[in-house]
Amino acid sequence: MATDSTLQPRLCTVTCTSPIGLHRMAYYEWGDAQNKDIVVCVHGLTRTGRDFDALARVLAKKYRVICPDIVGRGLSDRLNNPLFYAVPQYVSDIVTLIARLQPERLQWVGTSMGGLIGMAFAGALAQAQSSQSVPTPAQSLQALPESGLRLDRIVLNDVGPHLEPASLARIGQYVGDAVRFDTFEQAVTYVKLTAASFGPHTEEQWEHLTRFTYIKHGDHWVKHYDLGLAVPFKAMDETSAAQGEQYLWHAYASIQCPILITRGQESDLLSMSTLDQMLSSNPRARAAQFAGVGHAPTFLAQDQIDVVEGFLNEI
Repeated sequence: MATDSTLQPRLCTVTCTSPIGLHRMAYYEWGDAQNKDIVVCVHGLTRTGRDFDALARVLAKKYRVICPDIVGRGLSDRLNNPLFYAVPQYVSDIVTLIARLQPERLQWVGTSMGGLIGMAFAGALAQAQSSQSVPTPAQSLQALPESGLRLDRIVLNDVGPHLEPASLARIGQYVGDAVRFDTFEQAVTYVKLTAASFGPHTEEQWEHLTRFTYIKHGDHWVKHYDLGLAVPFKAMDETSAAQGEQYLWHAYASIQCPILITRGQESDLLSMSTLDQMLSSNPRARAAQFAGVGHAPTFLAQDQIDVVEGFLNEI
């Protein structure tokens, strides 16, 4: 049974590898540490694992909830070469984390970038467990546990294999900006502006969305992620983008478990045409949309939490 202590996050770390060395990935663990029924929640491009506090606190009553700070963000290490801030590296890190956790049941909630990582991870699992030919990212997943691991359910939050270029351009405008603020309140105001597409939030919720992505450094509040995240954006061309999208469509189609695609009705990243294509190309998928929200639902509102909890609890 969940106790007060298990409904608070515990900070943990795991050592991961890349072609340029070792790095440490931080993650927050909620719920009973011995529970093998695990939900992994992975955040968006410039966010952290603490985005899922409200959702994790609810899910931790039944599950062990794992919320990593993907490398380059939050309390995780920074990479010496920012070109490795890409889905293949993130999937490799997740495999290392999963190998440590050794789940008996595994479910996934991924927002934006976290959903892309989830699709790629699911594709790697499908390739490892069947003879089907699914293209693999440059860094393959040789560390997968040999215990018949599978995904039982996956939530893809406002993301699909095709990403709208206009939305990517909007995000790219602020990712690498070295902004700094004299007060935390100024940082909150900035987040309200750059994350306005998250939809309506209370002042307390906006403060939460700021607290773990901006930290006090000296006399100023600065971004709590590596500004080098912008480098892969600038390095991407039409050919590499098309190849990445093709791989993600293959990976998405290979998912064998129930899929919930959540979408802000005003999203500029996941278009309705892409959502329709996702629903038609994988019969295991269903969708839920949230009014008054763009990219992306934050799972702070109770109605959003209820949708995710209900889906995961169907098993």
